[in-house]
Amino acid sequence: MNHNTPITPRPLPLSPHTGRAQRLASADQLRAQGIPAGEVAARCRPGAWQQLLPGVFLLQPGQPTSEDRLHAALLYARRTGAVPPQGPDAMITGLAALTLHRFSAAPPLTALDRIDVLVPRTRRLRSTGWVRVVRAPESPEPVELTGVPVAPVARAVADAVSGLSDAETVRRLLTEAVRGGHCEPGSVVRELSCARLLARPHVVDAVDALLAEGRSLSEERLYEMVRDFALPDPLWNVDLRLPGGPHLGGVDAYWPDQAVAVELDTRAPRQDEDALWSEYTRKREHLERLGITVVHLTPRKLREAMEQQATVVRTALMAAPDRQPAAYVVVLPR
Repeated sequence: MNHNTPITPRPLPLSPHTGRAQRLASADQLRAQGIPAGEVAARCRPGAWQQLLPGVFLLQPGQPTSEDRLHAALLYARRTGAVPPQGPDAMITGLAALTLHRFSAAPPLTALDRIDVLVPRTRRLRSTGWVRVVRAPESPEPVELTGVPVAPVARAVADAVSGLSDAETVRRLLTEAVRGGHCEPGSVVRELSCARLLARPHVVDAVDALLAEGRSLSEERLYEMVRDFALPDPLWNVDLRLPGGPHLGGVDAYWPDQAVAVELDTRAPRQDEDALWSEYTRKREHLERLGITVVHLTPRKLREAMEQQATVVRTALMAAPDRQPAAYVVVLPR
């Protein structure tokens, strides 16, 4: 045999999922199928196979599809010989992930010139071509969309924002994450903080708008809970004070006859989170020493278990006659 001898046709590798000839394969997969590196190189000629990324081949002629690019990026990230990962080995993140999550603010896959892949920090892997490798100290649990492992929204947003300088795009992505019901503001801000993005002015401005958006949505859900579950009408958004004494703090809803207050926890993870939580705790303990029951609700509880939270508030209201009378407090608009 010499270099002019034609290569004997060999069946293409079969996909373990469909049983049909697969479009993509890594060098290791081809080797396991009995196709040596020399034959792979010979097949990578115009009109035949194509090397899309190092060690990743499209076993078809023609332009790769968006789906091909996603799976090729994952194949590249999962090449053997790397340090064994802890947890999920690789997942799509950034703008490509948000597109798969059906974000209207994210561009279509065909318009992306880069696909971000999230891998454990221990992986020895470099960005190459149109694949950007993003490392995580702790990989989140991926969500499977269209057969592809995808980072959860909060993490995908942070990875997308890290490569964006346009303030309006950043604001739209953060707002859609919350308004679209994908996640709570706190989880987005936590990921942005871990990625050290809160020092960028255009990100800080978007976060301020996000927190305002998140609080507004939570307040609307609180109004909805009181209305839909026929709770007594409270006094909304009031400050409590002792007569002639100090300010006790603001609450989101207050039933003066039962001395029951509801407080929404819309804190965002910031550097002063511990101090802010201590302030919340001190206020709650002070009110409870005065005989005021404080019901602490989070945006997530209101969104995912509104009926359960309504039961908690109703139980606190019904238990009022069995408690010692509360101290008299002055109620002022906030």
